Amino acid sequence: MEGLGLILAFTSIWLWYSRKECRFPQVLLLIPFGLGCIWVLNVVRLCALFLIGDSGSPEVADIGFHSRFGWIAFTAVALAFSMATQKLAWVRRVPSPVSCAADQPRSGAMQTATGTFEQLGERHRESPAIRAYLIPFLAILAATFVSKAASGYFDRFYPLRFFAAAVAIIFFLPELKKLNWRFGWLGPVTGVAVFLVWIAPVWWAHQPAASRLGSDLAALSPAARWAWIVFRVAAAVVTVPIAEELAFRGYLARRFVSRDFDAVPFTALTALSVGLSSVVFGLMHGQHWVVGILAGLAYAGALRWRGRMGDAVVAHAVSNLLLAAWVLGFGDWAQW
Repeated sequence: MEGLGLILAFTSIWLWYSRKECRFPQVLLLIPFGLGCIWVLNVVRLCALFLIGDSGSPEVADIGFHSRFGWIAFTAVALAFSMATQKLAWVRRVPSPVSCAADQPRSGAMQTATGTFEQLGERHRESPAIRAYLIPFLAILAATFVSKAASGYFDRFYPLRFFAAAVAIIFFLPELKKLNWRFGWLGPVTGVAVFLVWIAPVWWAHQPAASRLGSDLAALSPAARWAWIVFRVAAAVVTVPIAEELAFRGYLARRFVSRDFDAVPFTALTALSVGLSSVVFGLMHGQHWVVGILAGLAYAGALRWRGRMGDAVVAHAVSNLLLAAWVLGFGDWAQW
């Protein structure tokens, strides 16, 4: 019932958002198709749940696979639904450039396709750079779903997140090189300030929160334990700051200013766009959402001061590096 409700909510919101590009009532036929897909995937999930538990991995089945596969199924169906509304000619008002070019003589095919692309660009006004800003972060989310679905309480496949983000960043490196990655003193200073605010509640309580991560790591062999820690720190200091700053400050904060976000300079971020993007960023940090919001505001401030992505990324990396040193030095595993 939760899966059906989530798909129904998503499809309704998506069709309302793209109502000018869709044909009604034809496009409504995609809704029962999406509901049927999520129903079938839930049957698959339950069968796999029993098979994994019966094979001797009840913790993986109950803690990891049970909930994570549900979100993976929802994401897959939602993505397929959104792509269908964009690609299927019988539910779109705007004809695809390929079909238009096929119906025209060769001499006019290029003009027709170009004109249709211009119409789509005018209608959507979304920059093609959106992929470079969002896919590294989405790669981390996808890897998180997969790694936790295959794990129990301990996420033993955490290195997968590092590799997924690294591959995405390298793939979009030509586009990302257009940004200003230089940084000054403000970046490290902001990172230190964020770390102090983040750790202040623990310092005030004089006692780390309970966490089983330390005991799970202790149960591994020394080589496996240190390999996991190395990838955890590498992700926190390298890939996560780049991916999250691109998504939340590079894209979302500017997207609240204009749909054509790539044309908005970082120095033109408004108080509203910074505040809204910081709230979303904070909510992504679960129980640490309050300090997460404050961290988002600080990173956005560092970015806006000189208009350099490097300042925000370095601030984020420094705060994560200091937090990693705190965790490893004091055994405060709850911070991870």
